[in-house]
Amino acid sequence: MFTHSRRYPNLLRYVVECSLSGRTDSLKERTLGVEVFGREPDYDTNVDPVVRTTAVEIRKRIAQYYGDASHADEIRIHLPAGSYVPEFRLAAAPAGDANNGAAALEIPPRRDAKRAVWVVGLVAAAIVLALWLRPWTPKTALDRFWSPVLGSSAPVLLCIGGPGDLANGAQPAQNADPFRPTPEMAAAQVMRTEHVTLSDVLTLSRVGALLRDKGGKYEIRGEANTTFSDLRNQPVVLIGAFNNDWTLRLTGEMRFTFGEQPEGDQRIFWIRDREHPSRKDWAVDAAIPYMKLEGDYALISRVLDPNTQRMVVVAAGLLQWGTVAAGEFLTDPRYLAQFAKQAPPGWERKNIQVVLSTQVIGGHSGPPRVLASSIW
Repeated sequence: MFTHSRRYPNLLRYVVECSLSGRTDSLKERTLGVEVFGREPDYDTNVDPVVRTTAVEIRKRIAQYYGDASHADEIRIHLPAGSYVPEFRLAAAPAGDANNGAAALEIPPRRDAKRAVWVVGLVAAAIVLALWLRPWTPKTALDRFWSPVLGSSAPVLLCIGGPGDLANGAQPAQNADPFRPTPEMAAAQVMRTEHVTLSDVLTLSRVGALLRDKGGKYEIRGEANTTFSDLRNQPVVLIGAFNNDWTLRLTGEMRFTFGEQPEGDQRIFWIRDREHPSRKDWAVDAAIPYMKLEGDYALISRVLDPNTQRMVVVAAGLLQWGTVAAGEFLTDPRYLAQFAKQAPPGWERKNIQVVLSTQVIGGHSGPPRVLASSIW
């Protein structure tokens, strides 16, 4: 009776599980609409009566199921009209019974006892399986953020930045022959393609573990070995900002992007806001010793890139501590749940940019904090 539907078994499982665990106070129409069918908390139940119509159909199908003589001895689930709190009843006694059909618990014959044990075992197994799978559980904010990325059949490309300035230490001489690189130039190229920073690796491992847990496939590649063709063939997660040219290219036309400017002995990195071009309060001086740095900033982006027509996620800090904080924000359900509470309805289907800050204490980054966002 329920094989070809997802709505009917999902609602029935949910109300049964809540009733068995004593949470009948949550079995209200609006709560069920949010928890089982993923509706927004303020949705209009009169315009969208999905819970009521589903309950009506469940009552019909339950009646058809127990109308079959082969199910006459089973414990019955009853969903009263006008209520979403199920009732559980023992099988009705035979018509000639002195109790006149009232449900009674009797010691059955040996064969019936075995059958009863078998039925109870199946019911218990079904309940355990339902509690484990929880098919009625709505998607979390974390699931909704990553859904456009995981929805592709192609593996996700994790593109990690290089070692930054470490790779650029050997510059070619003014008259150097590009076809005959010096040993210093060759060493710099090896450094650029084979070395990465620890902060980027931490974020890479977090994102990779999340994708694996969600059943997604991924491959890892350094930004120096990533081509535009690679970006067109699969969803991409870009890790790192100034050490990842693809991040700077793909975020260059967005509202929030990255800026860099030397000022005397300082080297200022900041996150630009095109709507407020004069602001530079989201900035750090990369020349400050890291033990004296008090904070860092990061940019999260999840957009459908118009050039590649692929979903791109960016996790990039101005310095390494921001990148670590970005990785935590993208993989910890708590942070995205907090963000979702303030986001407009349907945010999960739109392009997103989020500016983050993090404290740096003793060379370690603190939890990420949302400063601004853009959703379109």
